Amino acid sequence: MALPSTIYRASVQLSDLDRQIYADIQTTIAQHPSETAERLLARLLAYALCYDEELAFTKGVGSGDEPDLRSKGPDGRVKLWVEVGQPDPERLAKSSRHVERAFLFAFGANVSRWLPQHQPKLAGIKNLSVFTLDFKFLTLLSAKLERVINWSVTVTEGNIYLTAGDQTIETTLEHVCGPPLVG
Repeated sequence: MALPSTIYRASVQLSDLDRQIYADIQTTIAQHPSETAERLLARLLAYALCYDEELAFTKGVGSGDEPDLRSKGPDGRVKLWVEVGQPDPERLAKSSRHVERAFLFAFGANVSRWLPQHQPKLAGIKNLSVFTLDFKFLTLLSAKLERVINWSVTVTEGNIYLTAGDQTIETTLEHVCGPPLVG
């Protein structure tokens, strides 16, 4: 019998000064049994950083062809495709041809080796924006992971200030290539 996903309820008070988006986000996020806490939190952070009312989590890890997050337009076509981690660049190139905009939030203990190998291919995808998330930042967040997540996230000039409980953690969203997040 397969292990079930772990369900988390998340409440994020978002103040994105860079995009002029202010929202109280309530969502449910499922952690696949093979997914690390850092990856789960990277997906939630990507959700906040790309937030719009149509953005939704997909089946993710076990679904092969789907991104981690996507937003569809009124015609049913995918307008926003969001991936986290270190996905196959060929897959990103293929999927980017069918969407308005794509984002990759790369992270991991070895992202500093993975990125230089794949950056030329990723930089050639015109509608793909690539950012890196600091793995130490995600590790700090994962140490405080509870089934009910309450975050206050402020984004300003590419800096992220995340408050969870009584602790505020700061990181910088590193823009690697492609169009900026704002715009």
